[in-house]
Amino acid sequence: MPRREHKRPTDAELNILRVLWQRGPSTVREVFHALNREREAGYTTVLKLMQIMTDKGLLRRDRSVRPQMYEVAQSQNQTQRQLLGDLLDRVFSGEPGKLVLQALSTKKATSEERQKIRELLDRLEEEEQ
Repeated sequence: MPRREHKRPTDAELNILRVLWQRGPSTVREVFHALNREREAGYTTVLKLMQIMTDKGLLRRDRSVRPQMYEVAQSQNQTQRQLLGDLLDRVFSGEPGKLVLQALSTKKATSEERQKIRELLDRLEEEEQ
């Protein structure tokens, strides 16, 4: 079977992905109930979205069990990197410094996050030498 290109998920699809990243493989009903804890969603809407996501290559469906189980095709980290790379190219002309500066000026980072950023910068500088 040819490998499908992973397309960028919509906001509604990202909500479903978040549920599956947290829960692991799940049925449509389980995803539906998890989504409805935060906001009202129709069962058939969730089902249709998950079918579309399967066609897009964002989800995999196990048809060998009843009810069918769905799982993510990519890890949360892989999807975040893909979306960030796309954002970096489209909005920041491929310049990561501009993206980081804008992100840090938009929302205050915690002291723990700033420490992790410092450690990453130190590691990157060491790798350059």
